[in-house]
Amino acid sequence: MNTKTWTPRAAEITRDWYVIDAEGQTLGRLATKISSLLLGKAKPTFTDHLDSGDFVVVVNAAKIIVTSDRLLTKKYHSHSGHPGGYKAETLGDLNARKPTEAIRRAVKGMLPKTKLAAAQIRKLKVYAGPEHPHAPQQPKVIA
Repeated sequence: MNTKTWTPRAAEITRDWYVIDAEGQTLGRLATKISSLLLGKAKPTFTDHLDSGDFVVVVNAAKIIVTSDRLLTKKYHSHSGHPGGYKAETLGDLNARKPTEAIRRAVKGMLPKTKLAAAQIRKLKVYAGPEHPHAPQQPKVIA
């Protein structure tokens, strides 16, 4: 018996475009849906060592829902590396300042911590309002 494992080549991977409306959706549940599409998990040609995912366009990012009191308690941290360079910001403040960033950070945390994650997060396009410039790609709408 001569069975071989088939692995797709980078040129054989097809990428689709999807649009997801974030209005009224919970942040974490939305992020899992998006990360699964970016990884290409639902494709029969999924391979974890290749970037086989699709492009995802998220609209109405400013209208996401978070449960409980997470707008006040969830904090995002950063440090510049210099003395006194620590910054902390709540989810509510981040949403007010830059509404697209909360979705991007939630999805980025669900991607693998490898070099592939940089290529996968580049395929995520997040917009605060209902308009996006990706109509020529004819994206499929996901509910």
